[in-house]
Amino acid sequence: MLTIKNLSKTYSNSVKALDEINLSIDAGMFGLLGPNGAGKSSLMRTIATLQMPSSGQIEFAGQDVIANPQALRPHLGYLPQEFGVYPKVSAVDLLNHLGLLKGLSDTKARKRQIDTLLALTNLTQHSKKAVSTYSGGMKQRFGIAQALLGSPRLLIVDEPTAGLDPQERNRFHNLLSDVSENTAVILSTHIVEDVSNLCPNMAIVNNGQIIKQGRPSELIEQVSGTLWRKQVSKQDIEQHLAQYNVISQRLVAGRAEIHVLATHQPSSEFEPLTVELEDAYFAYLNLANKNQLRKEA
Repeated sequence: MLTIKNLSKTYSNSVKALDEINLSIDAGMFGLLGPNGAGKSSLMRTIATLQMPSSGQIEFAGQDVIANPQALRPHLGYLPQEFGVYPKVSAVDLLNHLGLLKGLSDTKARKRQIDTLLALTNLTQHSKKAVSTYSGGMKQRFGIAQALLGSPRLLIVDEPTAGLDPQERNRFHNLLSDVSENTAVILSTHIVEDVSNLCPNMAIVNNGQIIKQGRPSELIEQVSGTLWRKQVSKQDIEQHLAQYNVISQRLVAGRAEIHVLATHQPSSEFEPLTVELEDAYFAYLNLANKNQLRKEA
């Protein structure tokens, strides 16, 4: 459905935000995982035709999106990381206005769709209130409602659960899961749990490049047997950071635990780690950063 080939973007200040991105995305949930500043939002804006790439290709359903952005726009829903709303305008009025802009000219059909989306996002009881007065979670729900106007074939959501409480996140996850049954959904996030819970396919972005892609289970399997854990005192953490390839550290029952990437057991004090997606993610970031340092040396 969506094919991206050799996509690059360099801004006027010489910052290279995207570097030869290649992806193929079909219907269903696709997770784009990476740290803040990795280039995820630049990629989302480029796919959404809000900015032109420096080079490369984007095709949607066989149509050249870069040569003809209008080939994608009628089929696109987009929830950016941050968005503004008109002050003193209610949710239902704003959705009606946005529906007109999306080409939903049939008044009755537009109203039916707006009513359905307000119910789907649990905003019916708040539909007459100004969106500018909504809480963070309510604004995100409104954001997904506007993104779903016109029944898009491609839905892009950029950091959609950042700042949401657990109940709001669960509601949002369920909504995205339902939508993805008939739509290609790109979930761009730095939250590993969101990708782990929702996405059968994913890619990891770092420094504007795709460093790994595939099914989460495949990415986990590829580093299984190379990750180890050990509980250490807080005073010894610096020594272990200097001695081992530590990919992450956390507190477990008040004690520090380090996770180390190594082809063999570093010492008898280390135990094999049962790898989860977060561990695999940190391992791939670690390897990519080390490769980058070698290139720059």
